Amino acid sequence: MMNRRLLLKSVLFAGCMLSLSVLPAAALEKNDFDFLTTEDLYMLCSADPAHRDFSSASYACRGFIAGTVQYHNGISDAKHLPRLICYPEGTTLKDGQVAFVQWAEKNKNNKELMNEYPVMGLVKALAEKYPCQKK
Repeated sequence: MMNRRLLLKSVLFAGCMLSLSVLPAAALEKNDFDFLTTEDLYMLCSADPAHRDFSSASYACRGFIAGTVQYHNGISDAKHLPRLICYPEGTTLKDGQVAFVQWAEKNKNNKELMNEYPVMGLVKALAEKYPCQKK
């Protein structure tokens, strides 16, 4: 049972790493880890798997996405603060990362958007991908 679990985890990890290789490669720099702009987050989330800091960038990207989504979920309610992001059940961090990278790629020449706080760009990207229905 334990060997089967380890094998499954290894296969899932390898699959995740392979799937990340289809994301567009970006030039990753140390100051991208400062999370000052949406462009910083884009650089981390689209890091080339061959880059020496890829693992750190990948974990930083997913951690930022997880924190943002958890905060959004925690403060959103129907009465006071409506949801901005309405992702379907089963949506993964990988799905969020892909949605953000696609949005950022589409908007990478928009200096105003790319210079915003990364949480703003991420929420805009996820709200575009997973919009909430207006009531």
